[in-house]
Amino acid sequence: MGLKDSLEEIYRDHAPALFRFLIRLTGNENETRDLLQDIFIRLAKEPRLLDGVDAPRSYLFRLAHRLVIDRYRRDETRQRYDDRVYQESEPFANPEPSAEDAVWLKQTLVASLNTLPPEQKAVVILKVWEEMTFAEIAGILDIPANTAASRYRYALDKLRDELRPLYRDLP
Repeated sequence: MGLKDSLEEIYRDHAPALFRFLIRLTGNENETRDLLQDIFIRLAKEPRLLDGVDAPRSYLFRLAHRLVIDRYRRDETRQRYDDRVYQESEPFANPEPSAEDAVWLKQTLVASLNTLPPEQKAVVILKVWEEMTFAEIAGILDIPANTAASRYRYALDKLRDELRPLYRDLP
């Protein structure tokens, strides 16, 4: 089997799950598509990456997670710079939509999820949306199962605290 056939098979077998994982991590379709493309470009440039890998799906999830972490760190650096520039400029008015607006509620929930560190967010996404066990998550993220479980618990605590004001506002 040639490189092209092999890459097509890997894409066909794993791209949908990787896309779901990445879209939930990033919350942005364009960024997800870029990251997915980065994964397969890397595989095309370095076809031996999967040689000797017992679980290609786990390896690809780990690769995707690492790419998100790298991007998160770059974006965090940019955000600190942007925040400093914003503080030096004059603030502008940005009224918040009403609590009854379903769009606002969804945005609030997504924003709350996005406040989590990428390590915790990845565990929540794999646990809730991909319905994986902590053992499976541990294999994908290359961490102990207990670490996956504790990251999940910490993430839920943070989300609960973040969303607590909504409890008072909901009917």
